[in-house]
Amino acid sequence: MTPTDTITSLLERDRAVLVLEDGARYEGYAYGARGTTLGEVVFTTGMTGYQETLTDPSYAGQIVLQTAPHIGNTGVNAEDPESRRIWVAGYIVRDPSRVVSNWRADESLDEALSRDGIVGISGIDTRAVTRRIRSDGSMRGGVFSGADADIDPEAQLRAVREAPEMAGQNLSEQVSVPAAAVTPAQGEKLGNLAVIDLGIKQATVDNLARRGFEVHVLPQSATIDEVRAIDPVALFYSNGPGDPSASDAHVALLQDVLRDGLPYFGICFGNQLFGRALGLDTYKLPFGHRGINQPVRDKETGRVEITAHNHGFAVAAPLDGPFDSPAGFGRVEVSHLGLNDDVVEGLKALDIPAFSVQYHPEAAGGPHDANYLFDRFRDLVIETLSKKGAHA
Repeated sequence: MTPTDTITSLLERDRAVLVLEDGARYEGYAYGARGTTLGEVVFTTGMTGYQETLTDPSYAGQIVLQTAPHIGNTGVNAEDPESRRIWVAGYIVRDPSRVVSNWRADESLDEALSRDGIVGISGIDTRAVTRRIRSDGSMRGGVFSGADADIDPEAQLRAVREAPEMAGQNLSEQVSVPAAAVTPAQGEKLGNLAVIDLGIKQATVDNLARRGFEVHVLPQSATIDEVRAIDPVALFYSNGPGDPSASDAHVALLQDVLRDGLPYFGICFGNQLFGRALGLDTYKLPFGHRGINQPVRDKETGRVEITAHNHGFAVAAPLDGPFDSPAGFGRVEVSHLGLNDDVVEGLKALDIPAFSVQYHPEAAGGPHDANYLFDRFRDLVIETLSKKGAHA
């Protein structure tokens, strides 16, 4: 492409506009598919791993803004997706790369967004949008691109304000597998693991299989009878989108499993549902934690880990010392703490074999500081099986 061709291409770009529910408007250019998309506008601070972010089902219903200014330079490949498609409701970037320069790339990010029907916007001041969200909190928004950018501004704002808020939404059904899928254990098999797919990432399945679990990924609609039918040695709840207060059925299922005495490990959404199962409340964070650079302290070891996050809700729990589970599951303690704002980042039951973390220990697109948690889960299952054998 000659310099003249590049200038002509830039001048011919389709318009786009980002509209926030508070009335703020940001004019830019279309990126990805053309049309209209609505959702909760959130920002993520990761400078790498945009393909893992886009294919993380936890981002369903959210228009994701990248705070890193230059996105798309390594393109998209067939090896890095965390699920079967791109899940974000929309995408906001400042400077999309016009050239793909990585030997692993199969297509450009723009092409991938268009293929999956993801409406995006580029060329806006993403710092300004981030500062607004940091100040006023995550809010509903809409991206209107191509011909839709010319819709009457009042009509655009009305569409944004009529869109559902994230609070109260149960989105697990949108992202979960339609039928059970099994991944064989790697090495010596420890046992069958029941995994409730609330928006699971492939890296999670791979990590569990590497620990000797035969991983049975079950639809989010699975019943207690369906879980028991696979004769599991433990239960796992995955990450996922939506409001934990709208997932009563998942909480009831988890409580049944905890009463059965099965070990449990949950991450992200699974941490929030564990908190609810223990009788704790959850609440919406002002702008959430999203990115691959969040500091968390493991209270057991005192170690500070750099972790990958994607959550807009959190568990409300006492931070100092053990406390009794309001739902009658014995003593519980906060095991991990977010160092930026003292948000609960992990829970550990002291009288039953169960724990959870709010972040993503598989962290395929980021740090691997917390990968040891999968080993901790495996050790917990082995210890529980040993105790059962001793009492048999």
